[in-house]
Amino acid sequence: MISAIKTENITEFSADGVSALRIDGLQNFKIAQIFDCGQCFRFDLVESNRHQWEIEGVAHGRYIRLGQDSPDSVTVYNTTVSDFESVWRHYLALDADYSEIRRDIAARFFDATGGKDTVMPRAMEYGDGIRILRQDPWEAVCSFIVSQNNNIPRIKKIIAAMSKAFGEPVESAFGTYYAFPTPESLANAGEAAIFNLKTGFRAKYIYDAACKAARGELDFGKIFAASPEEAEKLLCAIKGVGPKVAACAMLFGFDKTEAFPIDVWIKRVLAKYYPDGLDISALGKYAGIAQQYLFYYERYNA
Repeated sequence: MISAIKTENITEFSADGVSALRIDGLQNFKIAQIFDCGQCFRFDLVESNRHQWEIEGVAHGRYIRLGQDSPDSVTVYNTTVSDFESVWRHYLALDADYSEIRRDIAARFFDATGGKDTVMPRAMEYGDGIRILRQDPWEAVCSFIVSQNNNIPRIKKIIAAMSKAFGEPVESAFGTYYAFPTPESLANAGEAAIFNLKTGFRAKYIYDAACKAARGELDFGKIFAASPEEAEKLLCAIKGVGPKVAACAMLFGFDKTEAFPIDVWIKRVLAKYYPDGLDISALGKYAGIAQQYLFYYERYNA
């Protein structure tokens, strides 16, 4: 895809001794929406007098803090231009042209509903700053196993405890944080230790996934290269993983934006707004991004 942000829009500076970047010229990028649409569980709001919105977290074994006051600019703390170009540009989906993605989604919903749809335009306007993060595939798989029959605050609490217990410490000027645990660390910890983190029935599923990944049976490279249908089969080989968890892992961890997770929220959306049916297969390669617009819209407008 064409890069939406050019390097000349980046200004590097120091903020109280912390390396930081200011990125200008943004479109369709709002951290308050990106980190509040149910796709990621390692970031939290920070009380700050520097920005209207400030969020911190760990991804790909690194700590960052993001601050935003206007939709066309964001400040990224605890990073350099080199780190931004090698890690954060892709992670934050700033290498994706969301103007084109949104045009594609609008056109496909128009065609799929015979020009009658009014919901997707409203949903895209309401969630106009949403982007799909490119998360670590193992973290995405494990996180959405944890998400089964769970709510977001409890998911975040379990994942934070798991990271602190079995992840590597990540030092920063803002304090000590923890990387998401590797498959090997969870496999070595054992099912009982995972259960003790209040994971409940999910402990055996997390342990099975960790063991399969540690042994190489769960081949992330193969899943990336697979078709959506084949990727779903590979992920559903994990104990306790069904189509919904597999679709979430594909969308958020394997950059398969055509994956369309159907949970209780989306079932409600489809029944409420598309009672005559909606052909998901007609929504194209950005169906999963469309799903996020619908989810976010319904969550706050139900």
